[in-house]
Amino acid sequence: MTIELPPGIALDDPRINQRNAPYTYFLPFAVELQAVRPGDQVKAVFRDVEGGRKYDAERMWVDVRERDEDAIVGILDNEPCDIDKIKLGDRVRIPLSHVISIRWADGHEPPEVPPRRHYWERCLVDACILQGRSHVDYLYREEPDMTQEGDDEPDSGWRMRGTEEAIDEDERQGEKVRYVALGAVLNRDDRWLALIDQPIGSRFFWEPAVGDYRPADETEAQ
Repeated sequence: MTIELPPGIALDDPRINQRNAPYTYFLPFAVELQAVRPGDQVKAVFRDVEGGRKYDAERMWVDVRERDEDAIVGILDNEPCDIDKIKLGDRVRIPLSHVISIRWADGHEPPEVPPRRHYWERCLVDACILQGRSHVDYLYREEPDMTQEGDDEPDSGWRMRGTEEAIDEDERQGEKVRYVALGAVLNRDDRWLALIDQPIGSRFFWEPAVGDYRPADETEAQ
């Protein structure tokens, strides 16, 4: 398959985004990619490498017509919003490594895949943690009280604090506590992941001497 993208168009490699945000950016499993066949659709991120547009990159679907071990050839099934170097109906080649989503054709049963947990429930977290200036130094889980009617995801009840020095810097910079997905925190610091299902009322401190979290009541008792 020698089909190439039109001049000035490239594909974003989604594996970079997944490495940077493993808890919020999910890609198809390898077994799913290997199961793609003509009649299915795959989605990829097309980019105008010359830039200068409102939308330099667009996620678009491709109808699969052929495939080999590492790539598919298909027909673009979207009309780009703001990229004029490629158009609906163009024939394109997509490496399987650059596929971000799959639509299975009617009658094509998708393969079984491992369960995948998502971390969209919300939490309160200091800005210094999200900005990479602090690890999660103290975390506690209280009765959820932030969820409002119409919210897509509930409040988990988790509250994440940075180190005292980093929190002081937040205050000097006017940074506010953020209400974000648990996954956004995990992308920055996932050392607390094993605690995520602890019940309401749980509290933990990071203990540098042991390189792990300890229940707050144990720390306070010493």
